[in-house]
Amino acid sequence: MNFNSKTVSQITDLSLRQIGYWDQTHFIKPSVREASGYGSVKLYSFTDLIQFKIAKTLKDNGISLQKIKKAITYLKKNMPEIKKPLAELKFLTDGATIFVITKDSKEIIDTLNNGQLVFVFALGEIMEELKGRVIELQKERGYTVTVKSKTHSVILHEDTEDGGYWIECPELPGCVSQGDTIEEALDMIKDAIKGHLEIIEKEGKKAFKVKKAS
Repeated sequence: MNFNSKTVSQITDLSLRQIGYWDQTHFIKPSVREASGYGSVKLYSFTDLIQFKIAKTLKDNGISLQKIKKAITYLKKNMPEIKKPLAELKFLTDGATIFVITKDSKEIIDTLNNGQLVFVFALGEIMEELKGRVIELQKERGYTVTVKSKTHSVILHEDTEDGGYWIECPELPGCVSQGDTIEEALDMIKDAIKGHLEIIEKEGKKAFKVKKAS
């Protein structure tokens, strides 16, 4: 899946302003599609979501953006095989500095034995949390709408790329619509159902006339 800025904000709990600022300052840029002009939509990958979440976790625990950038610069210089450190490495922080878990476990043990209170977070746990939020967004939501005194069941889906929602009426194959809000999507599907039923009615009348003429 790809995610627009609004969806990234929902999943990571970052503001749209923060996401936009990190893009402008080249801290975390959309890896799927960058903005190409007014009205264009930026698209982020799941790996981008991980980077956002790790950066937010570090900031929430007292690490400034400048320190995070400095740590990433160091890692890219000394570990060139790591393309996106925030998404590929495990970090430790005591609120003042950032430690990276390496193959040499003694580095971590020494840090703990120095008496510093170290906050630890595992990449796997953050990935599972993000996956859970993505799955939650993908869940279908059922509603009913009334058109010409008849009730129809419809299913609402969140559009993670273009924003807003798309909605379908399963009992009428091909009857689909969309809207920027849930309310708008429900209103739009009513119009789609009405139009769909009118076409079916017209086709039925034509078939009846042909059958009667023959």
